[in-house]
Amino acid sequence: MRLYSACIEWLFAEDGDIFADRIRRAHAAGLDAIEFWRWTDKDLDAIEAALKETGLKVTSLVAEPMIALTNAANRETWLNGLADSVAVAKRLGAPVLIAQAGDDLAGFTRDEQRKALTETLRAGADILDGSGVRLGVEPLNIRIDHIGYFLDSTSEGLDIVDDVARPEIGIVYDIYHSAVMDERTEDVLAGRLDRVFHVHVADHPGRNEPSTGTIDLAHRLNWIFANGYTGAIGLEYKPLAPGADAVKAVAARLG
Repeated sequence: MRLYSACIEWLFAEDGDIFADRIRRAHAAGLDAIEFWRWTDKDLDAIEAALKETGLKVTSLVAEPMIALTNAANRETWLNGLADSVAVAKRLGAPVLIAQAGDDLAGFTRDEQRKALTETLRAGADILDGSGVRLGVEPLNIRIDHIGYFLDSTSEGLDIVDDVARPEIGIVYDIYHSAVMDERTEDVLAGRLDRVFHVHVADHPGRNEPSTGTIDLAHRLNWIFANGYTGAIGLEYKPLAPGADAVKAVAARLG
């Protein structure tokens, strides 16, 4: 049975609410898991209490600080933050941390930036080793949402993971970002699905809920699971339809 994880940055959000109450709303809607982005701006005690109360799982959160891993000068700062992020992930039971590569930096060649990113991830693997937490680097689209971002290609992201060559390091595969970049899931993931630690879904255009756009999300997910993926599916979309029933309907349509 597929595990759907509600990104409560957007889902179950109400104006002026207490963030931890979104966990309770997700539970009331029948979901089994949630995820969120930054942890440094959250009340972790309240989140932990809500998780214990509901029994929901946390599938992922962001490894902070969110600084450019394409700049070797940021390495020590990021590694120190990664150690703190691992501790939070373990506290909340999250198996995956999500990292962004950072911007394509002026004054550095792509080879220089890729080398910096690869070496930083390899050093990060030493911090992750034995923790039970893995790190997924996320390729993002540069056509709409992340203009100027360094890593816009799933294939290149997987190549970097292969260069790092550590089991603690993989990618987050966001079907929305991949589709915006005109990638076919079967093409970019064939033979390398084991490097995918987490999956995100949203439709295009709009980055809204599945069935509001043109991406064949159900087909792509069916292929991913048919080829051995066993992780969670993060519902990371901007909802047009409010309420818990709408989220449940999305999960039902995806299968």
